[in-house]
Amino acid sequence: MESIGLNTIDYVIIVVYLVGIVWYGIRKGKQESSEDYFLAGRNMAWPIVGISLFAANIGSNTLIGLTSDAFNTDVAVYNYEWMAAVVLVIFSIFFLPFYLKSRVYTMPEFLERRYDTRTRYLFSGITIVGNVIIDTASGLYAGNLILKIIFPGTPSWIIIALLAFAAAAYTIPGGLSSVVHTEVIQAVLLIFGSILVTYFAFSEVGGWRAMIDGLNELKASGAIEKDAGEVLSLIRPASDKSMPWPGLLLGVPLLGFYFWANNQFMVQRVLSAKDLNHGRWGAIFAGLLKLPVLFIMVIPGVLAILLFSDTDISFLNYQIPVAGGFETCGALADCPNMTYPVLIYSLLPTGVLGLVIAGLLAAMSSSISATLNSASTLITMDFVQKLKPGISSKGLVRAGQIATVVLVILAAAWAPLIESFRSLWTYLQQILSFISPPIVAAFVVGLFSRRSNANGGFWSLVLSYALVLVWIAYCFANFGGISNAETGVHFLYIVPVLFVIAVSINLAISSLSPAPTDEKLKDMIWSKSIYQDETKDLVGLVWYKNYRILSVILLILTAIIVLWFA
Repeated sequence: MESIGLNTIDYVIIVVYLVGIVWYGIRKGKQESSEDYFLAGRNMAWPIVGISLFAANIGSNTLIGLTSDAFNTDVAVYNYEWMAAVVLVIFSIFFLPFYLKSRVYTMPEFLERRYDTRTRYLFSGITIVGNVIIDTASGLYAGNLILKIIFPGTPSWIIIALLAFAAAAYTIPGGLSSVVHTEVIQAVLLIFGSILVTYFAFSEVGGWRAMIDGLNELKASGAIEKDAGEVLSLIRPASDKSMPWPGLLLGVPLLGFYFWANNQFMVQRVLSAKDLNHGRWGAIFAGLLKLPVLFIMVIPGVLAILLFSDTDISFLNYQIPVAGGFETCGALADCPNMTYPVLIYSLLPTGVLGLVIAGLLAAMSSSISATLNSASTLITMDFVQKLKPGISSKGLVRAGQIATVVLVILAAAWAPLIESFRSLWTYLQQILSFISPPIVAAFVVGLFSRRSNANGGFWSLVLSYALVLVWIAYCFANFGGISNAETGVHFLYIVPVLFVIAVSINLAISSLSPAPTDEKLKDMIWSKSIYQDETKDLVGLVWYKNYRILSVILLILTAIIVLWFA
């Protein structure tokens, strides 16, 4: 491999797509009212909800992260994906009915009703920061990786700025309706592109059996540490550096609960559903779409081990962090973040390459637009509306648009800093491991404990995040960083410990003051009677409209895949 380039037809396809998707997004926009702008009028059908959830999740940052992590470690990274199906089922049963019944705009607004205004503001601020530095910034960075190959001499900040402008172009005018409708197109294109990459990669390797034999030969030669059985195993020993089984059992589900059940930019899509059934069907559909990710997004990373591990990519001029600064990456093995870009640029034919790049950029814009819209919703509904209670609906929309502009600028400024991390996926998961547990604890305790009160909810967040800051400061002072390699503590072990601490603080502080009144807890606490009443309503309902039956089918399919690759 000496060069990578695009044909004229590839450039044409990319430009036409990007212009077309911006035009379509603006055309599908709604901004007549705040409910139209932030929740698409609460009129989305289940297929749109499900595809939108999938597309917002599988952005270019996740796609590049999954493939690079599979290349760098093994397929165990897929555990995050199948666990999503399980989490979405639990979300549909316990959390979603309360969210939709309350008719809230935001997750912090829900916590305000359960706890108090202090908790709302604190959670909203944390979520906004998370959306900017995790979701939006990483999406821009992933888009930069894709385009860096085409424009190696262009500074990253220029590429990121242009990507930010393109993503915001239809988000600002049209709101959630624009985001959701463009996500449907982008999801279809992304899945199609991923299937093509997998097909061409398998064709180059020689098929599944050839992949197995190739991995075993690399193990025998000492080139890799694991044989094919280990590389393709989802259940890893406790000593595994990437996915120890206790971390899978205790840490991954909690990260999933935050992402799917408490995270504004994901839940916002379900809040846009026309009713509870469509919300549930959409969530289950999203869980179903997560299952093939193993074959079309994770396995290509394994195939890259056979195809490109020792490939010299120094001509790409991709810079990686080293002691004292940066240096040009030589072999792909030294810069796994480039795995998916190298796969597509090396394997795909002219025309198809342009289409797949368009799909990746679509995924990037999808996830970015999603986080921009959700973060602007938080700023507008949780702060602006509180500070200006008499503001009109059009005023709220305008505030949301201004907030989007500010947020995209901040994200674009932060994105280049991610280059100091060797692994995009590690960056995403480690940051989430510190943010997620206290929030999940607040929602879980709030939903199932009648004793938990406003003081418990608020101080559990404050004290938990104080401990997080102390731990981070300690790690930097003693180890020079927070990664597993530096501290010796896997981030998936931090997640359940921090969750238990947050739950304990919530219940302990709540016990020191009076319990909430029955009026305060009305329609906010799950009970067995709710499940029993719902069971009566489902009697006689055709099976494909019964979300419980659909949930069981999804869980069975998930179990088959997990057991097959255990």
